[in-house]
Amino acid sequence: MQIKIGRFDITECWDGVFYKALSDYPNISDWEMQTVADFIRYEEQNGRQCKIEAEEQIIQAIENFRQNSDRGRIAPPEIIRECKACPKYKGCMTDLVCHTSPVENAVKILDCGSLLSPVLARGMTAKELKAESRNAANDPEDYFEYIMFAWGNCQAGDRLVMERKLGRFPEGEDLSSNFTPGVRFFFRYDELIHHPDAVFDGVLPLKVKNEVVLKDWVLAIISPTIWQEAMEPHIPGELRSRVHFLENDCRDIWEWSEKVYEYARGL
Repeated sequence: MQIKIGRFDITECWDGVFYKALSDYPNISDWEMQTVADFIRYEEQNGRQCKIEAEEQIIQAIENFRQNSDRGRIAPPEIIRECKACPKYKGCMTDLVCHTSPVENAVKILDCGSLLSPVLARGMTAKELKAESRNAANDPEDYFEYIMFAWGNCQAGDRLVMERKLGRFPEGEDLSSNFTPGVRFFFRYDELIHHPDAVFDGVLPLKVKNEVVLKDWVLAIISPTIWQEAMEPHIPGELRSRVHFLENDCRDIWEWSEKVYEYARGL
């Protein structure tokens, strides 16, 4: 794996390259160094070596950080400014994380009572999932053994739902007048990090191997009202108070992301 640290619009891992954006380039914070160290650790544990491409002072700062391994985990700042695409927040709010799914998957999740990794949810091997054309980012096999989470105000999950629906990358009206929200499963970050199978890979806020039992961890499940009739028969009694339906009266994916996040954080 290659790590490139520079002036990028977002932090992401794509086709074997970890593009790490900094909030105040070329200065790198302790939190940002921790995410790079997490990425290296995760990749090495899965048999992949990493090479960093960055300015020398950044590389040296990361090496010094990694050598001081006795420190505890650094909590994220209240808002992460690596990605400023969000019109309202201009960054990622770190109190909540969420997993987003299309309604047909949400129904299966409610029936099951758990979020499952792609390997378990789809009953396919990691090798088979990696070979699918929908793996546009060319993620390694082990990535499919985890449930992945984004920050609570992020629109990436809904964007992926639209991509799966359309069979192509969404753009323009796909994300405004023709936008169809998915179902979001919200969790408190400072609680989910204590899941026994939580992993920090440096790219995502966190991911969890195999399974997350909803009754034990979920804060709220939020769906647009258009899916209410389809979902209600599948909501188990123990989760009924945590399922919420909101009207999608928003102009685009950004307004919807703001609306559901603000609702969830108020619970």
